[in-house]
This record gives sequence, C-alpha cells and structure tokens, in this order.
Amino acid sequence: MATAVKVDEDAKAQLEELQAEIRLKVGKKVTQQELLSRLIDDAYESREAVIDSFRETTVPLSEEEKEAMREGRFSSGVETDEEDIDDILYG
Repeated sequence: MATAVKVDEDAKAQLEELQAEIRLKVGKKVTQQELLSRLIDDAYESREAVIDSFRETTVPLSEEEKEAMREGRFSSGVETDEEDIDDILYG
C-alpha cells in the first residue's frame, strides 16, 4: 500500500538529483519510491545518528556529561597560561 508523503521543493530536487546520479553512475533507473525506501532502510540501521541529528543543540552539556568530563581531568603539575596555549596552538 503506497502512501503519499509531502516534501518541500528543495527535498524533491535533491531526491531527483540523487535519482539521476544513480542512473548515471550505476546505469540503473530507480524510482523515487525505491530510492526513498533505501534511504529509510539506511536511516533505520543508523537510527541513533538520525535521532541525534534532530537534537537542538549539544550545548549546554547535561549534568551527566559535565560529570564525565570532570572525572577525566587530571593535573599535570605544570602551570599553563594563555601565551603557552597560543604557542602550542599557533606556533
């Protein structure tokens, strides 16, 4: 059972561009439905990356993330000032 999905003009243009590139490089014509199904399958397999792409921001860090960063800190015993950092970063 096919269901219609509305996409904006930019998404439609990108879909058509992908479709044309597949035909050009692979020599096989694929329908937009086949292409969308493949894209959905791929996204489903890497769903965490897809979910993360919808997060508004990674800043500010959550309290758990802040604590994880604090746990990884250690003192080297060497005092560093801004000039040292500039020298290290920019030479």
